[in-house]
Amino acid sequence: MSETTTAPPRAPVAPTVIADRLDVTYRVYADSQPKLGKRFAGRKEDRSFQRQYQEVEAVRGISFAAEPGEAIGIIGHNGSGKSTLLRAIAGLVPVTGGQVYASSIPVLLGVAAALEPDISGRRNVYLGGTALGLSKDDLDARMDDIIEFTGLEDFIDLPLRAYSSGMRSRLQFAIATSVTPEILMVDEALSTGDGEFKDRSDTRIREMIAEAGTVFLVSHTLKSITDVCTRVLWLDHGQLIADGDPEPVVAAYQDHVDRLKAERKKRKKKG
Repeated sequence: MSETTTAPPRAPVAPTVIADRLDVTYRVYADSQPKLGKRFAGRKEDRSFQRQYQEVEAVRGISFAAEPGEAIGIIGHNGSGKSTLLRAIAGLVPVTGGQVYASSIPVLLGVAAALEPDISGRRNVYLGGTALGLSKDDLDARMDDIIEFTGLEDFIDLPLRAYSSGMRSRLQFAIATSVTPEILMVDEALSTGDGEFKDRSDTRIREMIAEAGTVFLVSHTLKSITDVCTRVLWLDHGQLIADGDPEPVVAAYQDHVDRLKAERKKRKKKG
């Protein structure tokens, strides 16, 4: 008599990132200035001019948990809160409500802040790599691979200010992915460059996922999202509209975009 066996239950996986009812609200100040007469008037109330501002709720009540091995795409129209969400997870903007928990320090693809326009691409590799915690010996060992990945061999010793925006993005991506952080966040880095570089970037992201990292990818290029990601978050006006498998979420978002375009076209005809 044969015996049936069942697979042992899968051990629970600890999340790498948890967002718990996350809110980010910031102030946008008016650009107007008081009239010159009021600024220099003798009365106290005229001297106590207060700049007017408007509060913007960039992220509103977003909750999710990310696990190792996930590549999470974040989609939505301009101003929907995608980049703000990444910056909040990375600790670069203060949250005004809720909490963010991370198993390690998230790395936002943003070494551009450490790069210098007046020095060469090669020296910027050292500068950006040092900002990511790599030693000079580590960078010496990885330099050839980083340069080959960028495809900028003929330009690597020119100053960064001579680079096009696409060339800078390629260098920035190569530096930021020269390490394999547990949590990597990429904001629009794959939307620039030619098809060959996009293929290399997609491959690099997949390699990082295979090494049990968690990757967040913000992109308006929906094909990049469906090609690379295992899960998609759709944001609209700071709120989480959908969280699920890439194809149905991207399809629903595309239908939403098409419907808005049709409505605008109809209103334009009526006007």
